[in-house]
Amino acid sequence: MEKQVRKTNGVDILHHRYVGDDAARKASLEEERANAQVARTIYGLRKEAGLTQKALADLVGTTQSVISRLEDADYEGHSFSMLNRIAKSLKKRVTIHVESDLPKRLRRKQVQAGF
Repeated sequence: MEKQVRKTNGVDILHHRYVGDDAARKASLEEERANAQVARTIYGLRKEAGLTQKALADLVGTTQSVISRLEDADYEGHSFSMLNRIAKSLKKRVTIHVESDLPKRLRRKQVQAGF
């Protein structure tokens, strides 16, 4: 009989308990992570430029409340076009990075095997 490996990392325990192998929950988690990433990016760009939400809104041609919503990780209306407008207003550009769904340890094996 194989001995079970106990998890001691709280995040791993919670992930296993609440997400597990449920495809719908995994998809929802990834969507929320993406929303949070966009919100953090907009907030970081604004802070790096030393702007208030109102000042950024004026540069982009929108309102302060729109910027506030975009910086909220719970907001689900993020759009590539708005993120691009913000980036251009701050003399930046948007790039997109796509990652494998496979865990890092399996990706390394694929690379080593020549896939």
